[in-house]
Order: sequence, then structure tokens, then C-alpha cells
Amino acid sequence: MGFTDCIAALDQGTQSTRVFLFDKDCNPLASHQVDLPQIYPQAGWCEHDPLEIWRTVLECLSKAWELGQQQMAASGRPPLRMLGLGITNQRETTVVWSRTTGRPLHNAIVWLDTRTSDLCGRLAEQHGGRDAFRGITGLPISPYFSATKYLWLYDHVPEVRAAVDCGDAAVGTVDSWLIWQLTGGAGGGVHVTDVTNASRTLLMDLDSLDWHPPTLAAFRCPREVLPRIVSNAEVYGTITANRHNGHREGYNGRNGDQDHPLAAFEGVPIAGSLGDQMAAVLGQRCRPGEAKNTYGTGCFMLLNTGGRRIASTHGLLTTLAFKLGPGQPANYALEGSVAVAGLGVSWLRDNLGLIGSAGESGELAASVKDTGGVYFVPAFSGLLAPRWRADARGVLIGMTSFTTRAHVVRAMLEAICFQSREVLDAMRQDAGLQGGLAALRVDGGAAANDLLMQLQADLLQVPVLRPAFRETTSLGAALAAGLAVGFWSEEEIFASAASPAAACSAAASPRRLQTAAASPRAAAAGAAAESEAVKGPFAAVAAAPAGPVQEAEEATTAPSGRARAEGENGDCPASTDGNNVSNNNGSSSSNGTGSNGYSLSSSNSVANSFTAFCPSISAAAAGKRYARWHKAVERALDLADLAADSDEEEDDGR
Repeated sequence: MGFTDCIAALDQGTQSTRVFLFDKDCNPLASHQVDLPQIYPQAGWCEHDPLEIWRTVLECLSKAWELGQQQMAASGRPPLRMLGLGITNQRETTVVWSRTTGRPLHNAIVWLDTRTSDLCGRLAEQHGGRDAFRGITGLPISPYFSATKYLWLYDHVPEVRAAVDCGDAAVGTVDSWLIWQLTGGAGGGVHVTDVTNASRTLLMDLDSLDWHPPTLAAFRCPREVLPRIVSNAEVYGTITANRHNGHREGYNGRNGDQDHPLAAFEGVPIAGSLGDQMAAVLGQRCRPGEAKNTYGTGCFMLLNTGGRRIASTHGLLTTLAFKLGPGQPANYALEGSVAVAGLGVSWLRDNLGLIGSAGESGELAASVKDTGGVYFVPAFSGLLAPRWRADARGVLIGMTSFTTRAHVVRAMLEAICFQSREVLDAMRQDAGLQGGLAALRVDGGAAANDLLMQLQADLLQVPVLRPAFRETTSLGAALAAGLAVGFWSEEEIFASAASPAAACSAAASPRRLQTAAASPRAAAAGAAAESEAVKGPFAAVAAAPAGPVQEAEEATTAPSGRARAEGENGDCPASTDGNNVSNNNGSSSSNGTGSNGYSLSSSNSVANSFTAFCPSISAAAAGKRYARWHKAVERALDLADLAADSDEEEDDGR
């Protein structure tokens, strides 16, 4: 009868854990998600229980597998066979555990925890400033990164200090903890970390891709407690069920391993691992010279710079994008962040009451043709990359008696796009991208806003590509693992990505194009021809089309005003972003998720479908609007002088 081969992706995030199963065409077959409890010991502190993380992993693996097998039986397809497992995780979160007992020695300190702020100040003074290690690690001294969290644990938790001093401690990020547990835990677990997660510790040399001894000494971290650094796509070990890692209520190992929660996966290779943002870069199939932007509370952008490690002079971070095999070259990246994206829309709703819901913002903003001269700089807590001005203040300027709430809401959406352009312009300058970006690939909750994506394309003057399947971190982890076990080739992975030049040159006069890229198997045939058009400082940068898109002979205009084109997999499903799914109680769902998971009912390759938003205004028009917004930013910086001193008393009128 055979099997339906699949790759599993384990996505361990800050708020939840989930598992997806993907088939050969990158279709998600089933998934399961479990929320992760947050622990807040005091203001500014955030922790996770490592054993609770592990419990959610076991549950998600078991439930996703059970659902997937049920779906195969119901559809008359052969049962699933898992060929590999890939992992993606919240970066920087730090775990210390005992090698002999397998027990955590303290709760994990989460990436957003700020308890090490004072420690970072002292380290900066001792070592010559915040950028003392940037030349080696690409990172400043900050509470954000793992080394400061480890040092706090060493200084404040006696059990951690004792274990480190005697050599019993294992230190790692969440990927290390999960790989160690999956491969047997205290019963022979493998202690490794991948290069992307290691690049966020503040301890790795970006050139050698190994721990940097002088930096280890500065943080009093013995090399022996750290994991071995590995690539993002190789077999690290196999899933091993034993009494040390069967953390589940009722399991004690007395009946052997038949009822072990990992029994069904015994021997499956663990073959891929990336930090979450880097997994999204791979999941989006970003080639060198292409960037992805995640629109969440803020924006998080990475530009794949290929084999070039670029030291930013414009306020960005230098990091790893991915390294797809032990003998493969590393792809580096530039990172930048914007503080206010979805947060700005929430502020309009919660603080000003201008909208009733976040979803209303797009409709209201689209009711006016422009902002009416209104410009917003949402520097609610200063400005992040590339300016890094904590003293900047928010401004809303250009209002007249003509101004309505629709103009203000539209100005907020434009502000998100302007800030993203600032970061991407910094990336262009650092990377020397003379011809600009080929495309901006997007994901995140706010990316569902069509108007926001169109504004972004207009103001950047490059295509904006939004995938139908937005769980790009999970897809990236699966692609890495599938590459390592031979399920996909690297050529297949990147050839199946959306082509920005093809998308926007083929679109009809409506400037949004919905299409389907070829599946990995079908796409590889055309990869060689596309590579002939490559220009510029990166090996795979295609020139982006300028100006409005042109009429396409093959495109058809849908009643909604969208242009729909045919890819090698045929038409996209008719839903907004190509998702046709049913959740695990059989009801229809348009967003690809049920209460805890979903299974795919469409035969189309949803993970390779995308919507392209192409520039609809001229470069000159975009430049004028950007220049005006820059003047508004200057006002925001000027207002720094109006900020009250920390010891200034409020005038109570007496």
C-alpha cells in the first residue's frame, strides 16, 4: 500500500507550541497547537518552565500525528510516514539544566526579559561600550541576548553556579533543550545548537561560526557547558524514547516504551533547526538580496546578504540567515526592527477610539484616497532602527478642518510603511544594493491588511509578496529538515519561491496579483533559465520592475478587482489568499486554523501560493511622500526637548 511521506515541523514560540506536517508539495496536512503559560516573577521579568515547554511539544507531536493519520484514512490515502523533523524556536531564551538528572536548574529566562539591564550597563563600562563585542558577534551588549541571561543565572542561582563549576551544567537556547530531550535527554541526549540560534547568544564568532574564547571569558562561560554549533540542515540525532524523556502524566516506563509519547516517532531523524525569524527567511525562500518583513506588534525585518558578512553603519544588526548543510556556505543577514506596527492600529482603537476593531482600519483608510496631508510618526517609546532615538516623541501633523478619522487611520498605516522603508533603505545602503530590492516578502498578522500591503509596495517601489500559507517559520523548519534527509533539494526549495519580477510583469491593471508558484518538484525545471537574469552584488538578485504594473494577456480580472494568474500548479483557490482548509471538527475555515489545529482539504500547493502587491504610483510620487514624512520625523526628534525630566514634578495647579 505504501506511505504518504511527510516532514514534521516543531515551532516552539513565546506564546505557544505547534507542530505541522508537510507533504512533498509543501502542503500542510495537519497541525496541533498548545498555549504556553507565561511566568512573570516581577515587573520586567518573564520566564518559562522548560518542562512545560517539553510537555507541550509531546502533546503537539502526538495530536498532530493522530489527526494526520485520521485524515489519510478518511481520504483514502496511504498512512503517513515521517521522514524527518525540523525545529524552529523563540530565539535568545536561555535554559540551564543538569546533564545527569536532566532536570532544569531554573526556569528559562525569556528573550524579552529585562532583568539584566543593570548588568549590561556594568559590562559596557568594563569592556569599552555597548559595541565592545559587535565586531566579533555582530551584536551589542543588551538584555535581549543569551549571554547576559546566562551570566545572571550564574551569579544569582546557586544550583546553576555549582553545576557550571563542576561540569554538570548544560546551557543552551530552546532548540538545544528540545534536541537534547528528543534524542534521549539524560539517557544519551545530543547537546547541539544551530548557527542561527548561536548567532543570537552574543558568544559566537560570525566568521568562524564557533564560540569566541575571549567573549566566553568576559561572560564567565566555560566552553564545556555550551552545545556544539551545527548547521541548519543536517541530521543531529534521532528521536529516542526512554524513561528520561517521557514527560507525560501517567507515564513511568514500567510497561516499556510502547506507551511512550515518542514511541510512534522512534528513529525519526532530527534534521533541521533555525531560530524563528531565520526560519521565516527560509520559509519565504528569500534569496540573497531579498528581504522579509514580519508585521506584528512591531516589524521585524531581515535581508539575506548571501555570503557577505556586512558590518552595519546604519543601526542594523549583523546575524546569520541560514547555513543549509555542514559543508555549505553560510548566508548572512542584516536585521532591523520597528517598534510600532500593529501596536499603532491597536492604539487608534484602544486609546483614541477611532476604530472599533483592528480589521476596520483597512476599510476606513480605504474610504479616502490619501491622508489629506496628514502625517503620523508613532514614536510612542522612541524610534528603533535605524535611528535608535529613545527620546523621540510621537507627532501627528498636517491636520486641517478637512481632516477626518479616516485620514488619521490612513496616516497610521502609511507610517508603518514609511518606517519599514527607513529600515529597508538602511539595508540597501549597508548592503550596497544599487538596483534596490527584488521584493519584500511579508508575513505576520497585520500583513492580512490589503491596503497596508499595497501602500507598502507603493512607498517601497518594489513588489510585496504575501504567501497564502503564513506560518512561514514552520515551513522553514520543515524545508531545512527535508533538505537534510533528501526529501527536497536546495534547487527545488528556492525554485518554488514566488518570482517578484514575473508576478508584477504579468499582472493586469488591478495592481494586486494572486497566483500560485510551482511546487518544489515542478519548479526546479525553470530555475536555470531564471538565474540568467541575475545581476548586482548578490548571486540571485533579479531586477524589480519599476512603476505601475502593465496589462497582462494571460491574467483575468475577478469581480473583486483582483488579477488572477495561473501558475504551474493551476489556479489558486478562490479564497482571499488561496487557503481552502477544514478544521479538525470538519467545519470550513478561511484562515487555515481550527481551535487547536487543522488539516488541508485542497489539493493545491497552498504553501507555494502567494499574493503580489505591485507598485501603483511612480517612484517620484513615492519619493515626495517619503520626503514629507521625513520632515515629520524631524519634528518628532525636535520634541525630545519637551520631554519631562525624570525628577520633574507635575504642576498640580497650586
